[in-house]
Amino acid sequence: MSYRCDICGKEPSFGNSIIRRGLAKKKGGVGQKITGISRRLFRPNIQRIRVKVGGGVRHLRVCSRCIKGGKVQKG
Repeated sequence: MSYRCDICGKEPSFGNSIIRRGLAKKKGGVGQKITGISRRLFRPNIQRIRVKVGGGVRHLRVCSRCIKGGKVQKG
């Protein structure tokens, strides 16, 4: 299944997952230390919905932001 929005083209992006240990300074500790960094994937919230396109109805994969923003009309 494609993780790409058919309306805005939003697709997965990469970032870092940071592992920390220790107590934060504002909580009375000596500060947090980073013990590991690994790559992770941020996936958009893609929904498969029925959308009115032209004169008919089609199934499209649309992100929730486009649905909430009114960029598509459900059918």
